[in-house]
Parts: sequence; structure tokens; C-alpha cells
Amino acid sequence: MSELMTPTLAGAAAGLGVAMPMGAMSVLLLQEAMRDRRTAAAAAAGIAAVDLGYAALATALGPWVASHISPVEAWVRLASAVILLVIAVRGLSGASPAPASAPAQAPAPASDQAPAPASAPPPSRPARAFARYVGLTALNPTTALYFAALTTAQGAALGTGPAGAAFLLGVGAASLLWQQALVTLGSLAGTRVPDGARVWTFRLGYGLVAAYALKIAFPLPTLG
Repeated sequence: MSELMTPTLAGAAAGLGVAMPMGAMSVLLLQEAMRDRRTAAAAAAGIAAVDLGYAALATALGPWVASHISPVEAWVRLASAVILLVIAVRGLSGASPAPASAPAQAPAPASDQAPAPASAPPPSRPARAFARYVGLTALNPTTALYFAALTTAQGAALGTGPAGAAFLLGVGAASLLWQQALVTLGSLAGTRVPDGARVWTFRLGYGLVAAYALKIAFPLPTLG
């Protein structure tokens, strides 16, 4: 079991690296949790399912690709590391707090009674929410590129069935746990997430991606 711990932890780090940065999907998930926690839980499972699906596809193809490029394996690792670093740098460059804006004055109510709150759209069924979030997440090419670069660079390490399965277990569990944590946050605290907390999710998530890039880049290829 100990030999499977390394790919499992590697998969967990990879899953958190792609799931933690709070982008548009995270905001949608928080809003879904405000309306209905059960529906949001299904939506979170849909996001994690796409992460797992992309990781499974890349894990299946990565070792095959790596076995056919063994003469230039070090250069492939370096190219994969560069791709991951570009993803990390692009993500970290957007991890800045939103500029503070002047608070807007609330208009005075027309009567002494409090105005009626705007009606929120009704929550969708869990199965429909799952399918909707699968479709929305699958449209993001960065996730596919991320796992393709990661698994191609580690083709030899993931070449065996148990190691690949352990890697996928780590990816799926980490992604699902993070998405469900967002559901809990949304249901308890609402959609208002402090800018500082959002920035730190970007820094931690893309920091993991950058660390992964450096890990697979070494040893560097030698010229000649």
C-alpha cells in the first residue's frame, strides 16, 4: 500500500491545483448553494466528474505518448513543465484584489414597509444541475491541457494500472471534497466571499501547479 501513497498524494495535489482557484464556476456553485444545497451538491459532483474524466483520459494516453517519445523524454518533460508554468503564471497574474469601489447609496423605500426581496430563480433538479455543470466545466480547455501536460510528463510513473488508479483516486477525491466545501460555504455564508480569501485560493491553487511544473522539469535535459 505504501507504494500507492505517492501517486495518490500526487493525484490529490493535481486535483486541488485545478479545483482551488475560484473562477466563474466557483461563483456559480456558491450561488447554487444559496438556493438549494442538495442541487448544489449535485452540481459540485458534476464539476469533479469532469476533472476526473479529463484526468482519466490523460492518464490513459499519457504513458502511451511517453513510451513513444523516450529518446526526447527529458525535453517532453520540460515542455510540459513550461505549459504548466504558463497556466500558473496566467492564473496568478489574475489573483489580485478587486479595486474598492465607492459604496452605492440605497434608494429610500417608497413606504415604511421594507421592500420585497427580488425573487431568486427556482433551483433546478439535482440531475439537471449535474448535467449542466458537467457541460459548463467541460468547455474549459485549460483543465484538459493541464492534465495532458501533467500525465505525459509522468508517463513512466503512471504506466502501471495500480499507480494510475491511485492517481485518479487522489484527483477525484480532492476535487470533489473541494467543490463540496464550496457548497457548504455557500449554504452557510452566502455568495459573498471576501476578496482576500478569493485571492488566496488563486495563490494556493496555482502555486500547486507551479510546484508541480518544477517537480517534473528536473533533471533538465542536457544538450549534445
